[in-house]
Amino acid sequence: MIVFPNSKINLGLRILRKRQDGYHDLETVFYPIPLSDTLEITRYNVYLKTFTIPFSKSGVVIDGDPSDNLCIKAYRMLRKDFPQISNIQMHLHKAVPAGAGLGGGSSDAAFTLMLLNKEFKLGLSREQLTSYALKLGSDCPFFIINKPSYATGRGEILEPIELNLSAYKILVVNPGIHINTGRAFLHIRPSIPELSIKQIITGPVERWKDQLVNDFEKWVFPEYREIVDIKDRMYIAGASFASMSGSGSTVYGLFAKEKDIQVSFPPDYFVRELSLN
Repeated sequence: MIVFPNSKINLGLRILRKRQDGYHDLETVFYPIPLSDTLEITRYNVYLKTFTIPFSKSGVVIDGDPSDNLCIKAYRMLRKDFPQISNIQMHLHKAVPAGAGLGGGSSDAAFTLMLLNKEFKLGLSREQLTSYALKLGSDCPFFIINKPSYATGRGEILEPIELNLSAYKILVVNPGIHINTGRAFLHIRPSIPELSIKQIITGPVERWKDQLVNDFEKWVFPEYREIVDIKDRMYIAGASFASMSGSGSTVYGLFAKEKDIQVSFPPDYFVRELSLN
């Protein structure tokens, strides 16, 4: 079976407070975008007791030990509770840049859970899948829902919202810079904004420029001027709104669908223009 795990952008991201457990409470809006990886799972005909499965990958390079991949972790977690899941082999073709603020790895993990649930007829509800997804990462539950959502807590408390950006297309640009999320959090000064992101996104997109804030930009931009330059170029090219997604380093711009986007970036940058649903 083959699925296409999509990515997401953050519409605003505010760090509200640091919690006693070491995590931070935040607010953001997750919005799915049609930039997707490809995940294929094939059954083995013979049942083996091992939790080790053949895993291959292609496309965008993923650093690290393959056994640490979230897709593998999702498989092991479900099989521990559902031993009827047989051995499989898995291939992941990466089109979404890793560690870019787009949730690519989290999406791959969530889609693995949903695919195994369907293939092996486990009968897990959305709530149960969401609970498993949270064990893999704070933003993994979003991809179980995969609809525009107002997120609070660590990002796992999700409230689906009505938000339609189909009048826009999106330009996604990643300069290949890795942002250390833990280090970025150390430089954030939590605060409670006067207007919540949930309130701001009810207004016209053209007003978001002056209201919708990603707190990580305050530290990332002075450290990495290339990322500032991407955002500036998008506004010069006529973006209605532009922002860094998550802790970066991807920057996206929302453009009116009829707009002819005239902007160029270095050839080694990851650049995609996509229509939004």
